[in-house]
Amino acid sequence: MAEAPDIETLSFEQALAELESIVARLESGQAPLEQSIQMYERGALLKAHCEKRLEAARLRVEKIVMGQGGPQGVEPAEFG
Repeated sequence: MAEAPDIETLSFEQALAELESIVARLESGQAPLEQSIQMYERGALLKAHCEKRLEAARLRVEKIVMGQGGPQGVEPAEFG
């Protein structure tokens, strides 16, 4: 397996694309067991990174909706 980029440096879109690629490779069943375990471990880290990025985006959207003058009909952001 080639040296993968540091997960913390990936954008949400990059992390999601890599996670989707890992899932497809694992579902194909073509990777040897040890490589499958490594891919699964990286996939778990990518999933956590994507969740963290989504939560940060949700908080930013809620902050924008609140406005500078306090709550103004804040509604939770839905991303799913």
